[in-house]
Amino acid sequence: MSGIRLTRKERARYLAQDPRLNEVINSLMALRRFPKSKAINKQIDTAVAIARKFNEEVVEPVYKQIDLEVSRDDNYLCWDFVKKANEWGLFTLFVPKMFGGAGMNMIGMYPFIEEIASVCTGLSNVIGVHYLGFATLGSSWNLKLMNEIMKDVKKGEKTGDPCLITLANTEPEAGTDLEEVMLFDRAKIGTEARKVKGGYIVNGSKVFISNGHVSKWHMLSCFGDKTKPSETSVMLAIRNGMKGFRLGHHEKKMGQKACVASELIFEDCFVPDKYVCMQWTDLPAGFSRKSVAEFAQHVIDYIVSSTRAGVGAFAVGAARGAYETALEYARKKTVNGKLLINHQWAQSMLAEMYKNVNMGRAIVMESAYANALHGLAKMLFLRPFYYMNLYLPSWYFRMISPMINMKVATLLTRFFNLYLYPKKSAEIQSGWASLTKVGCTDIGIINSQMALQLMGIDGCRHDIGSEKYYRDAKLLQIYEGTNQLNRINLFKNLVGRNMKEVEVF
Repeated sequence: MSGIRLTRKERARYLAQDPRLNEVINSLMALRRFPKSKAINKQIDTAVAIARKFNEEVVEPVYKQIDLEVSRDDNYLCWDFVKKANEWGLFTLFVPKMFGGAGMNMIGMYPFIEEIASVCTGLSNVIGVHYLGFATLGSSWNLKLMNEIMKDVKKGEKTGDPCLITLANTEPEAGTDLEEVMLFDRAKIGTEARKVKGGYIVNGSKVFISNGHVSKWHMLSCFGDKTKPSETSVMLAIRNGMKGFRLGHHEKKMGQKACVASELIFEDCFVPDKYVCMQWTDLPAGFSRKSVAEFAQHVIDYIVSSTRAGVGAFAVGAARGAYETALEYARKKTVNGKLLINHQWAQSMLAEMYKNVNMGRAIVMESAYANALHGLAKMLFLRPFYYMNLYLPSWYFRMISPMINMKVATLLTRFFNLYLYPKKSAEIQSGWASLTKVGCTDIGIINSQMALQLMGIDGCRHDIGSEKYYRDAKLLQIYEGTNQLNRINLFKNLVGRNMKEVEVF
């Protein structure tokens, strides 16, 4: 290096010229700040190994047949697969030990999801959506309710009766509008939770709810007053069998057919207070947050920042599956007297697809690190909690379960994770999640299209599998907030956040 030297003040001044870039650099070095990076990497390797074994023994033998079965009968449910995943312990693998899970670190979930999706995005989503439900429950920081529901999930694992969780958010006339509090008051809200003595009475319906028909618990987002939704957000836990709640029809889907999309119907459904995850009255009076809307947005950020990165992992899996299918085809197909893989134009296309997969994976992991540093999993990577979850046996957490159920435990975790949640942290994790969701899902479509182009008419054969990756990838651009919404959210959080003249939504 040259003889240039910077004083501490000069270094701070030049870095401050673009604080966004500085945050990216810090996040890229995230693993150095984690308490025990070797242990984290070992768990990630273990998660990938489990996924590959599960693919080989469970997913690969059945995924094409399941896709055909749903094509023939929209009411078909892949219960055998759900039971097999439950038998393998996949619905508690990434749940902290304090809630009865295996305690695998959250970062490992993203490459795990990619591995399953590289064979079948739909079956990967069956597993991933359960963790969407868990993330929604976790974002409420209602420890007592989390403990109760996760005990139900663990019980289902032991008895062989799967107990999955899903998120019920989308409504017939309000989809993407329910992803941003700033859009709540413009949305056509249909689901209302009226406060009564001892709980809430819920009326309305939810649609396109992934895993609805195979889940036992549903994290329901609704509103105490449909005329003021941004000020009256309510999150309720609904269990199958509650009076007034029933499942409706299955949606007809082009892709990801293995993961059912359900209608949920509420007709004077009474939800007792003990199943209220969070309500607008939980915000302490006179606290520093300016509004209930800001409080609600923080909860949403916790959820979607982790799950949009997960959608990115699905998309990288689909992009990789399309690439690997095209590569295998090119190694066997002869064109004009020589193998397709020896044609320069085919090599160029395969190189481009390989590049896309690796770029996408890098973005997903960057978003995963942002979540570990700033998001829902942040507490689990603080040294005391990290080492407890890593080294202490499960029986220890069962022993301290009564402490977790204490009201003060919920108040303390909410105080540090919600009431004191820095706006800067929300912007980093939410912005990176949207960047990941948009970038990777577009890559998923691009690679799927390129695979079809390279394979020609053979790419349309169901038995080869290439066309399925394209069908599966398209849905990824739509759920967890459309890519259009995510581009605006990316702009809001990472590009225009410090520009006073900028207005969004």
